[in-house]
Amino acid sequence: MHINYSTIKQYILKVFSLFSVVRGYNIITLAIAQYLASIFIFSPQHSLKKVLLDSNLFFIVLASTCVVAGGYIINNFYDEEKDKINRPVKSKIDTYISQNTRLSFYFLLNFIGFLFAFFVSFKAVLFFSIYIFLIWFYSHKLQQYPFVGLISVTILTILPFFAVFVYYKNFSEVIFIHAVFLFVLLMIRELVKNLENMDGDILADYQTIPIRFGENFTKKIITIFSIFILFPIYFLWQYPEIGWMKFYFYFAIIVLVVFLTLLWKSSTRKNYILIHNILKFLIFAGIFSLMLIDKEIIIGRLI
Repeated sequence: MHINYSTIKQYILKVFSLFSVVRGYNIITLAIAQYLASIFIFSPQHSLKKVLLDSNLFFIVLASTCVVAGGYIINNFYDEEKDKINRPVKSKIDTYISQNTRLSFYFLLNFIGFLFAFFVSFKAVLFFSIYIFLIWFYSHKLQQYPFVGLISVTILTILPFFAVFVYYKNFSEVIFIHAVFLFVLLMIRELVKNLENMDGDILADYQTIPIRFGENFTKKIITIFSIFILFPIYFLWQYPEIGWMKFYFYFAIIVLVVFLTLLWKSSTRKNYILIHNILKFLIFAGIFSLMLIDKEIIIGRLI
């Protein structure tokens, strides 16, 4: 039996390329984050088994991952030219799948996400339909404008968690403060990404904050946000139910001090990539630190 290794290699490259286009690592992280948030924040009154076996939550997570994956594809479509400068290696990997194939996957993923939402409720269908449109509108228009683009991308990043939040109807203060912390942290990350991607954004004529107002002005905004984020951290410390997660917030303050020190010393793309990765690590650590929330409550739910 003759095995065509060249064909197999091409298929592997195409799969890897698709994983790169939809940013599969981000999609996996999103699904994990939604489940951890559901278990430890949104539904503390429910048993662990009930949350994990909740079919509606399962379909909400699937709909979210499909729609967000589709969002990455459409964003990749509009950012193709600037990504050749900002992310040359990733851009080359992405080309193993044709633009037409990528767009076909975009419509397919959105349709599948729509179907998953249909299994939950009509409200879920409406929510994800609007979400799909907003992602497209951001990729097509909004990201080209400084403050509108910054706020809209941050909201779009948080919306999958809003879907779970509404599903559980848990409107406690601690959840709102967690949301403020995450919102501000994501805003800081987006501003750093803008600094990192200036070369490609100039080529694409995107009027991001660093391009419109300068790097120094952007660093000042980031510094203000980094100071402001201390307020939600302080208020979260007042809630005993965060348990050992308080140590994550101590860690976050240390990281942010290091981050700001490096930020004001940064002037090259390489520098900005480094501090961007520091923020990504902080966000990633925050997702898994949810498991540190009040260990006694967790143990009680497991028994």
